[in-house]
Amino acid sequence: MQIEPKRNLSDPFIKRVVALGAVVGALMLLWKALPWLESWNSPSAPQIRTVTARGDLAADEKNTIELFEKSRDSVVYISTAALVRDAWTRNVFSVPKGTGSGFIWDEAGHVVTNFHVIAGANAATVKLADGRDYKAALVGASREHDIAVLKIGVGFKRPPPVPVGTSHDLKVGQKVYAIGNPFGLDWTLTNGIVSALDRSLAGEDGPSVEHLIQTDAAINPGNSGGPLLDSAGRLIGINTAIYSPSGASAGIGFAVPVDTVMRVVPELIKNGKYIRPALGIEIDQQVNERLTELTGTAGVAVLRVQPGSAAEKAGLVGVSISEEGITAGDIIVALNGKEVDSLQQLFARLDDQEVGDVVKLKVVRDGRQREVEISLQPGN
Repeated sequence: MQIEPKRNLSDPFIKRVVALGAVVGALMLLWKALPWLESWNSPSAPQIRTVTARGDLAADEKNTIELFEKSRDSVVYISTAALVRDAWTRNVFSVPKGTGSGFIWDEAGHVVTNFHVIAGANAATVKLADGRDYKAALVGASREHDIAVLKIGVGFKRPPPVPVGTSHDLKVGQKVYAIGNPFGLDWTLTNGIVSALDRSLAGEDGPSVEHLIQTDAAINPGNSGGPLLDSAGRLIGINTAIYSPSGASAGIGFAVPVDTVMRVVPELIKNGKYIRPALGIEIDQQVNERLTELTGTAGVAVLRVQPGSAAEKAGLVGVSISEEGITAGDIIVALNGKEVDSLQQLFARLDDQEVGDVVKLKVVRDGRQREVEISLQPGN
């Protein structure tokens, strides 16, 4: 039997067959791609998209929009300046110091803000929502409450005062709204809820601020002094501080309650300062800690009773010193039935009263409790 010799790939016939197969394969691929190529090369009309109807806004959205539009004109932007002296030329210059927020208090042009917004400043400018700028004069301030009152001369188109509400009946969980100028971004609205009540916050190199409202509404640097509103658009507090290691909002903000504002601001407008009700006693933090520790009684130890004071008339007794040592006098443990266990708490309890109010003190002397009535006098 004769065997055919194996064909070599270099044989011209084989080459023609391979080439023909390649051409056929290319034509088939081109045939399949032809519709895509035609659609890619040929111009087509742009696809027209229709706008989907949004429908009506939700009720809470309408309420928020209306609240902001009604309240915006009553909120102001405050910028402060300080005087500095050049160390070489001895010339005095005015340089920007800081910014904050505030709100219109009444028709007389009084503006309420935080004390720390204007602290250390020599001048302040108030900018209204319509763009007008006014030089402001300081009327009065209370560092203990972090409240200050400025005054501007608005001749026409006076912005309306913020409607005033109450804070003693606030509930944790109710909605609140903050308007201010965070980071200089003017007239910004944020919202949240009341997350806690009756908080205290230590001041920077000063007394602690008591009875604060805690909220999760975003409050940032620049919001200070702006109003905290309830869902009816009423003032319930002054945004005063945030709790944040970084300085940005961390979900915990604080506001001075409007009940405090209503008590302090009229005094600042009338007298230029807040006259705190007092008992007419002298107290000392270190002495108080030592005496309450020795006696085992949590309260405020009376160090000395001022002569002719309300405390003297009520029969309160201070510390006595003899050869045997120091003997504690009266230790105040409650005011009007509310516990007092520190100096800060005593100040807070007194701050809820007014000069001339008669209060009941529960005091401990020589291990025995008794109640005394005392008429509050003006403090220093």
